[in-house]
Amino acid sequence: MARVISIANQKGGVGKTTTAVNVAASMAATKRKVLLIDLDPQGNATMGSGVDKYEAENTCYELLIEEKPADDVIIKNTSGKYDLIAGNSDVTAAEIKLMEVFAREVRLRNALAKIKDRYDYVFIDCPPSLNQLTVNALAASDSVLVPMQCEYYALEGLTALMDTIQKLASVVNPNLKIEGVLRTMYDPRNRLANDVSEQLKRHFGEQVYRTVIPRNVRLAEAPSFGAPAMYYDKSSTGAKAYLALAGEIIRRQKKAQAVA
Repeated sequence: MARVISIANQKGGVGKTTTAVNVAASMAATKRKVLLIDLDPQGNATMGSGVDKYEAENTCYELLIEEKPADDVIIKNTSGKYDLIAGNSDVTAAEIKLMEVFAREVRLRNALAKIKDRYDYVFIDCPPSLNQLTVNALAASDSVLVPMQCEYYALEGLTALMDTIQKLASVVNPNLKIEGVLRTMYDPRNRLANDVSEQLKRHFGEQVYRTVIPRNVRLAEAPSFGAPAMYYDKSSTGAKAYLALAGEIIRRQKKAQAVA
């Protein structure tokens, strides 16, 4: 049974989609079976997976609103070697129409229930806002991975996001947990970044991943080539960092299972 992880932050520009694409590819590289769901109407995770969002016949819209079977919506074996449910501007319409349908918060959870046993991990790239799409993602997930930059404004926003996630969890998914906090676009030469990083570790403790994603030009370039960083330049520091993150997620899960 797959572990379903939402990648969410209500603040844009924190490396959310970059994380979704690259952690999915890194997990696939470890021979895990992976599905990436692009719930963001911008469709950047779709493009970064080598799929033209403008040409996608089926997207999250068909899955959530028309209730097409996931098998009819999944795009197999993208450039990142994982499966994909695409997103594009049609997903904006899905957000609006979700307001009108019965049991709207659990549409995604119900759709995934039929295919979860085929995958080891399902990653959901959420929109940069707490809307009905994000609520659907959180209702379907086991946990939330929160990428953030080490800035003071981001630190304040993170506390608010954690509170919101906990409140939503109590309503739509009582078993939802924080998977971890991921420091992205990190520059160790920046004193402010180091200060905020230390505050993060003091405040959130083991919820902060040891892995840090550096500010790396290859990570920024890779989406324009329609490939995750590890297939664009596997020797780059960005690609290596996401492989390390995948390893850390796997180790944490094994540790949690051993304790349970």
